[in-house]
Amino acid sequence: MSPTEEINTPHGPAGVDLDRPVGSPSALLVLGHGAGGGVDAPDLLALRDAALAAGLVVARVTQPYRLAGRRAPAPARQLDAAWAAVLSVLRARCPKVPLVVGGRSSGARVACRTADAVGAAGVVALAFPLHPPGRPERSRAAELPASVPTVVVNGDRDPFGIPAAAVSTVRVVTRPGERHELRKDPLGTAAVVLDWLRAGGWTRPPDRWLRRAASSDRTDEA
Repeated sequence: MSPTEEINTPHGPAGVDLDRPVGSPSALLVLGHGAGGGVDAPDLLALRDAALAAGLVVARVTQPYRLAGRRAPAPARQLDAAWAAVLSVLRARCPKVPLVVGGRSSGARVACRTADAVGAAGVVALAFPLHPPGRPERSRAAELPASVPTVVVNGDRDPFGIPAAAVSTVRVVTRPGERHELRKDPLGTAAVVLDWLRAGGWTRPPDRWLRRAASSDRTDEA
């Protein structure tokens, strides 16, 4: 599927699929894909739908190498530079709301590495690949930002490992029965992230009111 639009970067055009909520947005959520995958991964789509319903603008970014049809990822410095270039354009379009960045696997790593540089208020890391399978000595834990609130959602059967919440800004949620693809329960994964977005104040206030009302109704029926 072709992206909604293309944005030029130092390493070629990147693709952007942009979805806007009804009414004024509460935040901008920008998501990246895995190394050999795309922005239509089940967990990314579920998160897009949940975030849209909660009032966020959601942009899913296809890196230039994937838009060009290549599966092998570009070097990290190229991924980061292309990501930052896209974010600069998107940020100019939504200047008055907080920026939350994220993605799955390789996209999560890019979002984590660049969070400070792009001025992100928060980071969503789905299936953060702590290390290559079978190589725990090659840890990427240092890529998790220490100064930006971050939620990490990994499956308990992920062969790429599960990060530890080494600093107070990082929250790690382990999803039972899930592997790296997070395909078993994408709606549940999205719900975890939505709760974190809500706690950070990045959802639209009526979203809170509706949930409280629904909870009250269930209590009354009990």
